[in-house]
Amino acid sequence: MPQAIQDQRLRPERGAKSPSESAWGWGPTRINKCRLSAAIKLVVGVCLMATGVGCRQDMHDQPKYRPLRESRFFANASSARPHVEGTIARGTLQTDAAFFTGKNGALFVNELPFPATEAVLNRGQERFNIYCSPCHGQTGAGNGVVVQRGYPTPPSFHIDRLRNIEAGYFFDVMTNGFGRMPDYRAQIAPRDRWNIVAYIRALQLASHATKGDLPEGVTDPAEAQKRAAEATAKPSGHK
Repeated sequence: MPQAIQDQRLRPERGAKSPSESAWGWGPTRINKCRLSAAIKLVVGVCLMATGVGCRQDMHDQPKYRPLRESRFFANASSARPHVEGTIARGTLQTDAAFFTGKNGALFVNELPFPATEAVLNRGQERFNIYCSPCHGQTGAGNGVVVQRGYPTPPSFHIDRLRNIEAGYFFDVMTNGFGRMPDYRAQIAPRDRWNIVAYIRALQLASHATKGDLPEGVTDPAEAQKRAAEATAKPSGHK
């Protein structure tokens, strides 16, 4: 260190202010700044931690019940509450019992709830081929693909018992199932079930058509039945 600087540090000039300790990078001023900075960081950290913990608890301790959890609020200790009497879910109002059950009281209805138009039959054919033909076959004879692979054979739609049974019977079986056949209420809407019923009736009529039932230009019942079978094998084209 040069002698002049050393002398200045040891013997400052008269009247000159002696340099503070902090001027040399140490001393109380620097220490105070460090303490203040650390205190600020500590306060900010505590605030952030408190905020984070508060949010976490709000998310974890939600005022709700999980399914079948016990409740201390209700007298029967059950958190699962029954619906208010008369409550009907949106879209499930079923004022027409015959349309939604296929029955009038305890008896099956024998009429379709709407006319069997070409559009109805096309839609029924499409739904039938998707959901029914794997077991019942495309002509309703009970020789579907899964039957050919070992599944129990269902009765043909063309036996006298099923030809003469009420239309509502088919709707009820699709809705509730029968024997080995599961129900299709979740897969097939009520109107589509009726569309399928209309198509089953068309298959039965085509299979047992007489000369009086033949369309113009057709004279052989076998030819009419062949045409009906070919029609069921073709996609309906209904969207």
